[in-house]
Amino acid sequence: MTNYLDFEKPLAEIEGKAEELRALARQNEEMDVADEAAALDRKAAELLEELYKDLTPWRKCQVARHPDRPHCKDYIDALFTQYTPLAGDRNFADDHAVMGGLARFNDKPVIVIGHEKGNDTKSRIERNFGMARPEGYRKAIRLMEMADKFNLPVVTLVDTPGAYPGKGAEERGQSEAIARSTEKCLQIGVPLVSVVIGEGGSGGAVAFATANRVAMLEHSVYSVISPEGCASILWKDSEKMREAAEALRLTAQDLQKLGVNDRVIPEPKGGAHRDRPAVIEAVGKAIGEMLNELGEQSRKKLVKARREKFLEMGSKGLAA
Repeated sequence: MTNYLDFEKPLAEIEGKAEELRALARQNEEMDVADEAAALDRKAAELLEELYKDLTPWRKCQVARHPDRPHCKDYIDALFTQYTPLAGDRNFADDHAVMGGLARFNDKPVIVIGHEKGNDTKSRIERNFGMARPEGYRKAIRLMEMADKFNLPVVTLVDTPGAYPGKGAEERGQSEAIARSTEKCLQIGVPLVSVVIGEGGSGGAVAFATANRVAMLEHSVYSVISPEGCASILWKDSEKMREAAEALRLTAQDLQKLGVNDRVIPEPKGGAHRDRPAVIEAVGKAIGEMLNELGEQSRKKLVKARREKFLEMGSKGLAA
């Protein structure tokens, strides 16, 4: 069953009527509804095109959070073979909000790490809605150290509202763990590529995305704070999230102009959830191209280029 966003309600009505007609036809074989259903399909396609022609930043946030959007596990299952997960930080526990392990990509060994939100109530609770605790970032550090030791490229898939702000996480050193993970991204002498597949929220995303190459899906977002959080701080009113989303410049298109991400991966019309195989294939192609760009560079050059990339951020403006 399709989940529709608030701004997609007119589309939901049209597609719902088309499905009702087809359901009636399945119950009564003598009914001929093909022409009427086809006309509704055309109308729905035109409306979908209109709705997604020029999405506002807030609507892009909604699409990036869509519950049916492909998540980290979907990409790992489809793009990576011989995936062997590694669990735990060898200190406290295993954080199920962070997936990671050894795998093969295009038949070459890599380390893959990502945030996993879950796809139903049970798995979302287990995965803590993709909000990692300190042990999740320490697990990622452990994986990156392994990649550096065995000279394996690292692929990270970012999709988190932000690091978990709970009392226990703070007691166990959440800020320190995020900082150490970010530091480790800057230190490893192997290719590191990152794709923001949904939400890139605050330091929780930066800890995985301090990479040589950063790609974002067309309707993904990447920001220092959520629009609701920003609105609550600046205007004391979380309902001003639309204005906050506009001011934050969190879309893939704006961030490419600012030099934060290196490429934008197109999504199917209507968002990644409307054609999951196509968007997963596009992400796989982008990962392959980014790894190929970095494949022949020395360890010293990879570290230097990554450091310079982030030191230069802020030198570009949207008017550039």
